[in-house]
Amino acid sequence: MIQWTTNFLASTFLISTPIILVGLGIVFSERAGVINIGAEGLMLIGALMGVVGSWATGSVILGTLIAMLSGVFFSLIFAYLTVSLRANQVVAGLALNIFAGGFTVVMNRLIFGVAGNAAKIDVFNTVPIPVLKEIPIVGASLFSQPLPVYIALIAAPLLQFYLMRSNPGLKIRAVGENPKAADSLGISVPAVRYMTLLYAGAMAGFAGAFVSMGQVSFFSEGMIAGKGYMALAAVVFGNYNPVGVLMAGLVFGSAESLQYRLQASGSPIPYQFLLMLPYIITVLALCVYHKKTNRPAYSGQPYHKG
Repeated sequence: MIQWTTNFLASTFLISTPIILVGLGIVFSERAGVINIGAEGLMLIGALMGVVGSWATGSVILGTLIAMLSGVFFSLIFAYLTVSLRANQVVAGLALNIFAGGFTVVMNRLIFGVAGNAAKIDVFNTVPIPVLKEIPIVGASLFSQPLPVYIALIAAPLLQFYLMRSNPGLKIRAVGENPKAADSLGISVPAVRYMTLLYAGAMAGFAGAFVSMGQVSFFSEGMIAGKGYMALAAVVFGNYNPVGVLMAGLVFGSAESLQYRLQASGSPIPYQFLLMLPYIITVLALCVYHKKTNRPAYSGQPYHKG
């Protein structure tokens, strides 16, 4: 039982990390009033570009930077459409996701061939923390993880402080709650929205790179499998706060981890239901908490100055 619990927790932290990372980006753009459905596509692009970068440079760090830059680039396009041209944010996000699905298929086959990626790439290895890794159950499950896991766990409270207690964080929240009032105080609404979207794009690229180089060591078409949407749900479930995103991401990750553990143990529950489990929990969480959140008052609405 102890070994099962240790493995379950270790898997939960590993699976939750990309959801948390991209959620920590989405929460800022959402707080600025932009619905960022396109995170799913940005993660998929990041997953591919991370593998391409790692394969080309031989470094997982450089591969991750390339993935983050690719996320920033495509997020810039999304920002131009939604902030500058004031296009519908949901439609633009869905268009980005559809584009990413086709783009990654074409690029993957052009670079690695129809058979897929057989090239050797550098990946995220576990970074055990001395002393702490010896703690029963928690040590083996939490303190023997790849670096991005630690980054996600540490970043959440730091970003919570930045968003809720700092002057830049106040400006971000002001833009999402009342952009006209923020504009009257000299805050550039387009600049704030652009910056939060570019940051969210970088985090989505980082999260995608961790999926392809931390959870596995290759890219496969459609491998994000809804994690971007789960991150968006985590933002809502987490009450639009970074620490809330962390907790919600762990809940969703534990559901997916439980699914794998039950399948591996030969559970009599039909495997189709087990595959549905993480998404069922996500939908139920949204149904329960959607009316209890601090959704920005100006969420999803383009800003017309004057």
